[in-house]
Amino acid sequence: MNKLKAVKKTKKATTPAVVRIVDLFCGAGGLAEGFRLASDSRLKFQSVYGVEIDKAAAASYEANFGHEVFSQPIERLTRKDLPANVHMVIGGPPCQGFSPLGRMSGSEKHPEMNKLWQQYFKVIEWLRPIAFVVENVPEFLESFEFLQAEKKANDLGYETVSGELDATHFGVPQKRRRGFLIGINGVTPELPERDESYISTVRDALWAIRHRPLTFDFKNGERDKSGNYTPHPARTLNIGRNPTAKSLLRYECIPQGGNRFDLLRKRPDLSPPCWIKKTTGTTDVFGRLDWNAPALTIRTEFFKPEKGCYLHPVEPRPITHWEAARLQTFPDDYLFCGTKTEIARQIGNAVPPLLAKAIAEKMKSILLEHRLV
Repeated sequence: MNKLKAVKKTKKATTPAVVRIVDLFCGAGGLAEGFRLASDSRLKFQSVYGVEIDKAAAASYEANFGHEVFSQPIERLTRKDLPANVHMVIGGPPCQGFSPLGRMSGSEKHPEMNKLWQQYFKVIEWLRPIAFVVENVPEFLESFEFLQAEKKANDLGYETVSGELDATHFGVPQKRRRGFLIGINGVTPELPERDESYISTVRDALWAIRHRPLTFDFKNGERDKSGNYTPHPARTLNIGRNPTAKSLLRYECIPQGGNRFDLLRKRPDLSPPCWIKKTTGTTDVFGRLDWNAPALTIRTEFFKPEKGCYLHPVEPRPITHWEAARLQTFPDDYLFCGTKTEIARQIGNAVPPLLAKAIAEKMKSILLEHRLV
């Protein structure tokens, strides 16, 4: 009697649908990285083109996504520059004109910055993608420019949703509020549902690297003989500083979760005169991170304690570039190009990838449910 051999049935592998993305005002790629992280066996988000005026940030984006970035003013971009078969446009037009910090720094002298959303929608009109995502500061959602942008999207046939999201509700160990305007052609979009079951903390982000040695000999913005930037993985950017003896004495006065007011109380003799005169406001200045809480917003000068809450939870120093990248949820192997200051600006300006991933996951479910790709 012949024995019948059992034949194991193998499930035929399916090829994921590919959503081709153009990323405007792309920076180093935090938004695109979040979309890439949301890819799975059903749908793959693929960045195919970027636009970014900052040369170092454009180089970082190219190093991570492997394609060309148009590194000129977006006003010079033409339809012929853009690829075909684009399904989605994402990006964050400059927000300095809308943010409180930007207004304090004098960006109101450049009102044209508030109009760059028009360049974004010029690209939307050219490409007519299935969907788009605009990211900005929450104040943008209360502006006249937002009303104009929303109307433009509706006139082009997109249904839209807008709202403010707090990064702490999406796994980011940082209090960071961002505004979003999302559109889908013919389908109502949705914002992701926030998850408050667990709030990620500074400890979650930094505890595993707390004893890593610091780097003091970072070669600032080196390029090869062809003029190309040398990319640096985030894990190699544990860049230390050499604080003065006076700075170290100041650091000792600040407990976890504390700020400049602790210095004023303990050592007024070490406090700058401007802080002594300013008895209210700016409570994050010269602040120290708390292991058991999310960080406050990581901005572009996180390596300067006097600019915000950037002191390490227990060590006598400000956080490093690697630590800031982790608080922003960039992977340790993410590549950055440029000088220390340029890389810091890229990290501080970025959309946290995990926040972007939450947006992408919601977009993915809608695109698949309505068979738009």
